[in-house]
Order: sequence, then C-alpha cells, then structure tokens
Amino acid sequence: MAVFDWDFQPKLERRVVEDLFTLSCVECHEDVLITGKSGTGKSHILKALILKACEHELTVRYARCVDLVDDLYAGLADGSYPRRMKKWCRPSLLVIDDVGLGQLKRRDDEPTAAHMLFTLLDRRHHNATTGITSNIKLSAWGKYLGDATLAAAVLDRLAANSIHIDIDGPSYRQHLAHQRAKAHGLELPAQDTP
Repeated sequence: MAVFDWDFQPKLERRVVEDLFTLSCVECHEDVLITGKSGTGKSHILKALILKACEHELTVRYARCVDLVDDLYAGLADGSYPRRMKKWCRPSLLVIDDVGLGQLKRRDDEPTAAHMLFTLLDRRHHNATTGITSNIKLSAWGKYLGDATLAAAVLDRLAANSIHIDIDGPSYRQHLAHQRAKAHGLELPAQDTP
C-alpha cells in the first residue's frame, strides 16, 4: 500500500484499510467486502493484501468473479465440481474480484452463479477469509448472479462477518489519463474530482 494515493481518495478511512494489513482479519476469519466505482482502488487494496499474506506464507488464491464461476461451471461439465469447489475453499485468503463485471454464462439446467457463490462462501464462513470487490450496488447482485434469494443469502453471510469498505470517489485511472493527455497538450472531458 506504499504506492496508494491516499490524498486522491480522502473519504476512504485510511485506518480501516491499514488495519487489514495486520492480517488480523485473516487470523479471525473475517471477510472483506470493498465496493465502489471502477478505478477507485478496490482491487489495488485486495491485491496488496494478497502480497502481505504471501509474505506471511499464508495460502492465497485470486480470481475475477466471472473466472471463478466459469471454473466451477467447467467442473459441472467434466464431473470435477466437488474437487474444484474444495480447491476454492482451501486457501486462508481467497479474493474474488469484480463482482458485477463481465457476463456470467449459464444454461437453464445448471445452478446459478449465486448458488455456487453461496455454497463457496457458506463453506468458508468462519473458516477462512474471503475478500470481494464489487462495482455494482449490493441490491443489483441478485440480477447479476441470477438469483435474488441466494444473492441475499450471500450478502447476509458477508454482513455477519465482514469488514465493509465503500470507496466513494473518482477513478484514479481517469485521473492518470487526464494527466497524460495534459502532458501531451490534449484536452479530455472533465472528470470527477476528489
């Protein structure tokens, strides 16, 4: 987190984020849910947490939500679903990035992404830490994951045992794009400012 621009996201509670890097959340099996618009630093924070966990020789695994769900669907197709699910349940820290980004594929005869995510989080609940980022409102998870009831159950598990950080700020990537354009004498449309 040494390169995180705290001044760019002044509404972000630095103390809460820095406390993640004590790894007490992993020791206590607390989940971490980070929400906010694209480019606000959600993935940056959880990837830095992964590096910290690796420094302490903890087992970690990272996937974008769509890739995790695709892997589990592949397990349904080839009969390896139970083995794949166990692999996703095993790490001390699992990061599921970008819930809400990317198209989740599903056939009518298969369980929803919400079902698979619920099963995964239910098995990890109080046993291991799961970090999740999302660019969409929590109320939109049901539509995205294909089952409002199970998505509510997923969020209920997270609410019971998670540190929730909402980053309400501008996109750092857009900020960098404006800086690059300015350095080259170009004008880009105005952006949100911190």
